Amino acid sequence: MNLEMMLLSPWLSGASLLAAGQVLALSVVNMRRYRAAPALEAVAASTRGVRVAVCVPARNEEANIEACVRSILAQREVDVRAYVYDDESTDGTGAIVARLAAEDPRVVVVPRRPLPAGWNGKQHACFRMAEHGLGYDPALEWFLFTDADVRLAPDAVARALGFAQSRDAALVSTVPHEETGTIGEMLLVPLIHFVLMGYLPIGRMRSTLDPAASASCGQFILVSRGAYRASGGHEGFRDSMHDGVKFPRAVRRAGLRTDLYDGTESVSCRMYRGFGQTWRGFAKNAFEGLGSVGLLVFITVWHALGHVVPWVVLALAAARGRWDGAAWLAAAALLAGFGTRALLAARFRQSWLNVPLHPVSIVVLAAVQWRSLWLHRTGRRGWKGRIAGMAAAPSGASR
Repeated sequence: MNLEMMLLSPWLSGASLLAAGQVLALSVVNMRRYRAAPALEAVAASTRGVRVAVCVPARNEEANIEACVRSILAQREVDVRAYVYDDESTDGTGAIVARLAAEDPRVVVVPRRPLPAGWNGKQHACFRMAEHGLGYDPALEWFLFTDADVRLAPDAVARALGFAQSRDAALVSTVPHEETGTIGEMLLVPLIHFVLMGYLPIGRMRSTLDPAASASCGQFILVSRGAYRASGGHEGFRDSMHDGVKFPRAVRRAGLRTDLYDGTESVSCRMYRGFGQTWRGFAKNAFEGLGSVGLLVFITVWHALGHVVPWVVLALAAARGRWDGAAWLAAAALLAGFGTRALLAARFRQSWLNVPLHPVSIVVLAAVQWRSLWLHRTGRRGWKGRIAGMAAAPSGASR
């Protein structure tokens, strides 16, 4: 059988439909389970007076830090403290944070220490903030770890806390409304929801404490004081660039529940600006999120089958002027892929340009995942001036 005959085989197109259909089917099921947190009015009585330390690691974040901190201080029906760790910034971050702390005693500037060898910058910053809260604030009940580019609506923390209480969960997380301003950002950033909805079995996540069935988003992780202690906190994954994977697994290994909710209405973030920054941002931890070469090979083949091969089949069918069973199956696979992206765009307020960009996005995703593997194997994974797990002079920044 030559290559053209193989590509036009109904069996291959059937496999394409299976791959694309699997993502569509699980996404539909998951979107029914991935619901918004209770409204503020429903949770206010149980959250009022609960102290939450909202922890922001900040390294060269002068463009973001003030808006982030002010959104924290505007929280309603919860007793917040804005913890900020200025991680050896070389811009105006430190001065901005000092001014905010002088204006409002709820802003806590956590004392800085040099980055130890073997630590990722963000994990060390979060560890230091948690250590400060555990040591100096006995009234503190919860930590919320977030990023400087995240913005919280006034009800965000209370609703997240109310959701955790309603689910008896020690850690809860959400993917913010991911804002994108360029085509380069749209190629990768919206795939966070595509992967989460298409591959995480939320039903199994809620019915088991299996660490492998968990997930979180490092942009917004709310964890109880007790769970932080029991899980070992950030020290347990000190060299990681993917706390979104590592943190809920650590909490589950401690025998505690984790969960996810839809925070699109109350949390937002512009992760990156432009394709170059987006590419580098995803390349730093895309392979770590998968965890193995075997899974990387599988997901690459699976995505190619469901979202790239059908285009080749239809092109060959058009060239031959014959529309047969293989072509119909390939067309159905394409519709499943576009349908998935349309549902995600509508649900999570994504740009509709994401839908026609979908096949290109899948190719770029595979490229960035394999690039991430290469960076991982060669010890070159880095972000904003630091290599993973290595301390460095403060010439850049690490998120």
